[in-house]
Amino acid sequence: MEVEKWANHKAGFVNIIGKPNAGKSTLMNALVGERLAIITSKAQTTRHRITGIVNGDDFQIVYSDTPGIITPQYKMQAAMMGFVKTSFIDADVLVVLIDLTDNSDDIEVYADELKKVEIPIVVVLNKCDVVKEQFTEEKINYWKKKVKANDFLAVSALEKINLDLLLSTIMKHLPYSPPYYDKDELTDRPERFFISEIIREKILLNYKQEIPYSVEIVIEAFQDEPAIVRISAIIMVNRKSQKPILIGKGGSKLKKVGMESRLDIEKFLGKKVFLELFVKVKENWRDNDILLKNLGYRH
Repeated sequence: MEVEKWANHKAGFVNIIGKPNAGKSTLMNALVGERLAIITSKAQTTRHRITGIVNGDDFQIVYSDTPGIITPQYKMQAAMMGFVKTSFIDADVLVVLIDLTDNSDDIEVYADELKKVEIPIVVVLNKCDVVKEQFTEEKINYWKKKVKANDFLAVSALEKINLDLLLSTIMKHLPYSPPYYDKDELTDRPERFFISEIIREKILLNYKQEIPYSVEIVIEAFQDEPAIVRISAIIMVNRKSQKPILIGKGGSKLKKVGMESRLDIEKFLGKKVFLELFVKVKENWRDNDILLKNLGYRH
């Protein structure tokens, strides 16, 4: 009886890969209809695989946003690329996102791994709203010669252009299967993860140079009371010299991050929030295997 119930139901995992700033997080948020992944103009904004689930009466798509493909400089980045590597092999459909405004024509980051892929590949050229139609067509033809894929199409994740076409293309390749998650679920990540990501986003937006890439957020306490949620978070920095920069004169910069974070967390939770931020130094945490494992970068 259970088998018959899901006989005409499609479900599968759709992983989105691409270079930094290609628009992966913007695309996933647009497809899911919720703001799950943080978005900034800085490279390496996404550090983990973030899942967003879209449900219909006869389908369930589990999207996965991945870190931008880079050459690792330290162990944390190597772990990030580990998330990318697994995304090539544990998907039902692979979406390769390419930035139409990126003139590097660098396919080396995709080529070797894509040759091994046996699942449907959809090459999506993003930001078609800021380039001419003829240029878009030329780029599609260029990638058709470079990559063996099932489909090639152009979209604008930001302006939501051709997302219906992308959805129908994904649905075409999705296997028949019962749902993997409850139909009312939006993501497999806990609230604490998204709260830490909101705080990290504010740091990415408020600081320059190495600071945004040197911090990690740890939610130390989360008390959900009837009238308020009390949250205590640690901002972990890589070196002692970074702590005063992060705090700012008289604590001004940290207060700004705290205020902006609190407002967004209140929107996310739909409840009043009391947020405490503390800055702690963990020397070279990005190369510390034990810390990386505790932070979810290693399994």
